[in-house]
Amino acid sequence: MAWLLTTPSSRGIGFALTRHLLRTTPASIPIVATTRSSDPKSTKEALLSDLNLPYDSSKATSRLDVQTCDLLSESSIQALTDYCKDRYQRKDRNTHDSPAHLRLGFCIPGLLHPEKAPTLIDYDKALDTLKLNLLTPMILLKYLQPFLPKKSAKLQPMDGLPNAAVLAFMSARVGSISDNRLGGWYSYRASKAGLNQLVKSADIYQKMQSAGNACVVGLHPGTVKTELSKEFWSNVEEGKLFTPEFSAERLCEVVKGLGGTDIEEFRGRCWDWEGKRIPP
Repeated sequence: MAWLLTTPSSRGIGFALTRHLLRTTPASIPIVATTRSSDPKSTKEALLSDLNLPYDSSKATSRLDVQTCDLLSESSIQALTDYCKDRYQRKDRNTHDSPAHLRLGFCIPGLLHPEKAPTLIDYDKALDTLKLNLLTPMILLKYLQPFLPKKSAKLQPMDGLPNAAVLAFMSARVGSISDNRLGGWYSYRASKAGLNQLVKSADIYQKMQSAGNACVVGLHPGTVKTELSKEFWSNVEEGKLFTPEFSAERLCEVVKGLGGTDIEEFRGRCWDWEGKRIPP
């Protein structure tokens, strides 16, 4: 059995990604979605509300598994992955097949405190940015990497999903050092540049473990109309401020192109919502 993950999922891009996966991937594949709230039931109800599904809505209710996870707590992340291991990473008792694998994981925590000049860098705010944008993905990688398929796994094509397993981290164009022409946003840029290095290193390791069966990538969603970017909506070029739904659709299309015979071209790199590579 394969399973999918979006974390966090209670709002913004994560919310839209979860709903998009519910609509476009097979009803038999479980989706684990996370919320920091102590009431995952309300998050699940919101995720399922008014969905136009190509299958019986009761299947969406059973396949969507919303779990509480505080992404700033390693113990909470470990508890989530222990739960996933127990529920989804077991051998099929009937066929004795290999354990299930994480087929697609979106790890998308994000925080932005924009500093226009070095004098505006605040230690505590910068530390919060680095914790959520870089250290949290690092800990997620620590616990999710073992769930990706090994070299020996026999992956089956699945509608709406890439041919290989993909672990995707939310990066940003401003994390590119060579593309930095404006400066500023010191803590956010640094955290995303560090994330891109994490993606590259993680994928080198993953290639040794999985060969062409799995890869690690970074994704840039564009400027999305969420709370993170609210302060900058008025400065965005017309037609370039995306809804979470549009961005989620585009990112899913991008990852569908990752894998198969072209996996070496894509792995370990950062890709934007148009499928264009962002330079390091």
